[in-house]
Amino acid sequence: MPGRTFRSPEDFNTQLADWLPIANSQVVRRIDGRPIDLISVDTAAMLPLPPVPPQTAACSQIRLPRDYYVRVHGSDYSLDPSAIEHMVDVAADLRRVAVTREGRVLAEHDRRWSRGLTVTDPLHVESAARLREQFQNPTPTADDANQLVRDLGDYDRAFGVEFRCTTACNKEEVQYVFVRRAY
Repeated sequence: MPGRTFRSPEDFNTQLADWLPIANSQVVRRIDGRPIDLISVDTAAMLPLPPVPPQTAACSQIRLPRDYYVRVHGSDYSLDPSAIEHMVDVAADLRRVAVTREGRVLAEHDRRWSRGLTVTDPLHVESAARLREQFQNPTPTADDANQLVRDLGDYDRAFGVEFRCTTACNKEEVQYVFVRRAY
């Protein structure tokens, strides 16, 4: 395999199928024979396959970063940005990459076999733009109008702080005076 490149699992299997007859017909010193002659012996020693196929997907759990992409085997895949800063489950098999959060599918992409690629779903970009707009321009709600706003002078009085300024002072010359009060 060194020096070869593969575009997909199918391309790998095609190249392997072309190479195996050549490799298996050569004598191998370690096994003292040709692999093609010993296949029947090896097949007879094999156990049957299990009734349930084994899990072949690579699974992991990560906290989604602020850029709403997850890296799987050297490539980045986008997902719904509503899950930023939450734990997500990533599952990658030979054909697809799926990301879920609490059972909800956030993204499904075809697996890319080259490294360094960025796979972006346009719906994820639209969702990110919408969330960014909401963050930058929050709409006031009825709850915001009902919240009390406290005078900051109340805190100054509670901690015994007075601000004195002479008639000729500017903003840099404000004196902070701490007044000790008897309670």
